[in-house]
Amino acid sequence: MREGSLGATPGLGNASVRCRSRASASSPLFCHFSACSDRRRWLGTRGSTLLLSKGKRAKQASMELRRGANASEVEAAAPSTSSNRKLKEGIANFYDESSNVWEVIWGEHMHHGYYGKGEGDGSVVSQGGVGPASMSLQEHKEAQVLMIDKVLDWSGSSLERPESVLDVGCGIGGSTRHIAGKFGSVRSACGITLSPYQAQRAGEITAARISDKSKDVSFRVADALDQPFEDESFDLVWSMESGEHMPDKQKFIKELYRVMKPGGRLIVVTWCHRILEHEQTSLNRLERVLLGAINRAYYLPDWVSVADYEAIASEVGFESIRTDDWSEKVAPFWTAVVKTALSMEGLKGLAKSGWKTARGALVMPLMRIGFATGTIKFNLLTAVKPKQ
Repeated sequence: MREGSLGATPGLGNASVRCRSRASASSPLFCHFSACSDRRRWLGTRGSTLLLSKGKRAKQASMELRRGANASEVEAAAPSTSSNRKLKEGIANFYDESSNVWEVIWGEHMHHGYYGKGEGDGSVVSQGGVGPASMSLQEHKEAQVLMIDKVLDWSGSSLERPESVLDVGCGIGGSTRHIAGKFGSVRSACGITLSPYQAQRAGEITAARISDKSKDVSFRVADALDQPFEDESFDLVWSMESGEHMPDKQKFIKELYRVMKPGGRLIVVTWCHRILEHEQTSLNRLERVLLGAINRAYYLPDWVSVADYEAIASEVGFESIRTDDWSEKVAPFWTAVVKTALSMEGLKGLAKSGWKTARGALVMPLMRIGFATGTIKFNLLTAVKPKQ
């Protein structure tokens, strides 16, 4: 929800940091890389000279792509217990370090905004009516809130009456609080994250903005692949842009299935790679290089396509599975993120936050390239657990 508006949101209460526990060579890509030889275009703004000198900037981009190439060579290897542990630690440390920087500039929502096109689409446009390119930061924040509502509408959740909600990968609780406030039927909502900072901050924000003592809105540090909840605990399970961090996608979906009540709804919004073409067995080398560089900066394991997610959901036992591609609807977001990172406030925050956050900022333009070439997709999946 946009900054400053949450206090007016009905239906939040009993904020805490607890939850009930369980008892026991694609040519388009090549051309796009070539176009990035203009170093100012590479970082997406003329202000990029404030972040790195021209030589250092080009060198850093080259280093990240080389590292991505090396990472892509082992992409097919099965993740080990040791590598998964290191990945979890890296994710937790990354968000411990970077979340405050994000909140200071962007507020409580740590996900893409919705910029749908078309009359009656409800898309956010700037006050001048000229579209996302001229939108203010506040309007981008409103697009993030609109994203939550649009996903709920698309999934059919807006017509249902969830009572218990789980937010998997909750950040600092923006989606958790918004969903709890949106549905009068919700009596409990719990967000989980690997980041101790995020769990604590989510509880602090919620405690300061509660308005309904009858609702239990809580947060805790927990692993999405091994959740501390009883079977069949929630009737709405929500995951907004956290699935990309999961090293075992099948285990991820199985665990979401386990904690859902029969008849409950699953909503997963996640980054995917494109669906492979007929007879393709993997992405091409340039695409793997691109994703490898992004993986290093954002602590991501191997990517999958939305078709892979759909197959896993079906195998696990979900019914009424639907998917969609909203890549075009989120296209303006990364341009706005790069712009704010290179603002004076953003640069100060990056300087204070540490190398992990700064490295994340350096590869933001690669996300733009990924979306522009179609390598990266912004996908949605919703499904229902069969009633017993």
